[in-house]
Amino acid sequence: MNALKTLVLATVSFCSMSMSAQDLIARQAPADKKLKDVQLIQFNTFDTQQAELENPAANIYSNWTRTISNAQGIVPSNYHVDLRGFHMPTPSRQINSPYGRRWGRLHAGLDIKVYLGDTIRSAFDGKVRIVDYNARGYGYYVVIRHPNGLETLYGHLSRQLVKEDQVVRAGDVIGLGGNTGRSFGSHLHFETRLLGQPINPALMFDFQNQDVTGDYYVVRQSMQKGNTNVLANQNTLPRPENLVENASGTSDYSVFPSQPAPVEEKPAVKQEKKPKTYKVKRGDTIYAIAKRHGTTVEKIRRLNGLRRYSVLRIGQVLKCS
Repeated sequence: MNALKTLVLATVSFCSMSMSAQDLIARQAPADKKLKDVQLIQFNTFDTQQAELENPAANIYSNWTRTISNAQGIVPSNYHVDLRGFHMPTPSRQINSPYGRRWGRLHAGLDIKVYLGDTIRSAFDGKVRIVDYNARGYGYYVVIRHPNGLETLYGHLSRQLVKEDQVVRAGDVIGLGGNTGRSFGSHLHFETRLLGQPINPALMFDFQNQDVTGDYYVVRQSMQKGNTNVLANQNTLPRPENLVENASGTSDYSVFPSQPAPVEEKPAVKQEKKPKTYKVKRGDTIYAIAKRHGTTVEKIRRLNGLRRYSVLRIGQVLKCS
């Protein structure tokens, strides 16, 4: 009887071990293969993205220079600029000056109100093409080329925090807001360009709602004879009939050069008044200076990048408005 019982237990134990071993093999074999496939896909995706960032939009650009407008190449017909994966360059919603004619010439970007020292971020993944200074124009500025074909320009910075040929991601800090160059008050001059040609940023970026206008922005080539590689005129707003809905329900803009929208000539805008300044004297305090100029301590600190415990120096020039 005991021998029979021992034989039964041994048989059950052997069957259990066999089934457990088979289940283990069955679970491991497909899992290992699947894991390798997933890892392979991840590595391939990473390699592709890295290559795009090292040489962004190489399919349309044929050069890499340090000149803003000298971006050469050919744009395919009905080129779609992918606006997904964006990051607003600043949380500010206030536009001080729009894109268009100003003082008799084209103002090729948007002037967005920022304060001295405010954080400025890259709008998309990309590679820094230019980090430079222009005393009569942009002041300290940065130009970044993105895989979607756009180049974004950030002007009047107080400080540049990236270097040329540096790869950046959307949302990375690239500089600080300022008032350098030909500027009448601290702000960010923001441009969007394709092959050196400016495009109105408001057609793609909605600063009021801190969003983009759609998943894509469509650029059409000029269809004029002998001019097939020239971009459509981007200095005019698209007509209502050129606003189309894409599959995701968001709006894309197409500009048709054969029927450009008329540009309404606006009267010259008066230049902004220069900010009031005050030279610090012995015994002055921020509170006394603020009271004398009818402003607040917080505003003076913000205009001059002062911290709470900053010490005033005799002869220091402060902005008061």
